[in-house]
Amino acid sequence: MRGARLIRVEARRPDLRFPFPDGFVQRLTGARIDVLERRAKYLLARLDRGDTLVMHLGMTGRFEIEGAEVSRRPGEFHYAAPADPKHAHVVFETEAGHRVTYFDPRRFGYMDLIATDGMARHPWFAALGPEPLGEDFNATHLAKALAGRRQSIKVMLLDQRIVAGLGNIYVSEALHRARISPLLAAGEIRPAPLKALVEAVRAVLAEAIEAGGSTLRDYAGADGALGYFQHRFRVYDHEDEPCGRAGCRGVIQRTVQAGRSTFYCDTCQR
Repeated sequence: MRGARLIRVEARRPDLRFPFPDGFVQRLTGARIDVLERRAKYLLARLDRGDTLVMHLGMTGRFEIEGAEVSRRPGEFHYAAPADPKHAHVVFETEAGHRVTYFDPRRFGYMDLIATDGMARHPWFAALGPEPLGEDFNATHLAKALAGRRQSIKVMLLDQRIVAGLGNIYVSEALHRARISPLLAAGEIRPAPLKALVEAVRAVLAEAIEAGGSTLRDYAGADGALGYFQHRFRVYDHEDEPCGRAGCRGVIQRTVQAGRSTFYCDTCQR
């Protein structure tokens, strides 16, 4: 979609998680996407008309791409996940002949048009923390952000104001690699473990990206492929199984924190 001009846009319902903005279709039709990027869990398409199309996938949102020269989704995958046409809610057609369709069975995703020069002040973006793979995410930042906090480190890492875009699965995996208990008060963690945690977060995300993400239930990548990082999970969804860390005789436990499942080993994570 980068550099593409949208010649036709179709919104097949008035809303997703939230209503579409006024004039959504008209404001997009004829616009060119100058830049396509990401911030936290948002996809951002900066338009030549001064607006940015902001897209959030929620839990089950996904895009599929097709064009005159493409008869199927690219790649050869053992487990195809065809999208149900009844969940096709938004269609973008480009001048080059590509058709990009947004599917979302649960409609937890959403889209909006925001003035590009006001993005930094918008409530969705103003308080976002640093990107987990960016230089600003480091032990010094964590120490300052977590100082005096009594909430658990697991809950704090899911706070987008602390670090942007880090999800539940990867927090559990990173804490296990760093040997930090998810139940520990965030403000009590010393500098050395915080440094190990930053390194673990980076390593987990790098491996997940290489593996194409994690496929749970109805998630799939933009090209239709299912991610395979779930086959590398060390703790997530391994309740009552032996800890996979060499030399550890612990068993993976499950608890719920802030409404999210946490998996950890209470033997090697302290």
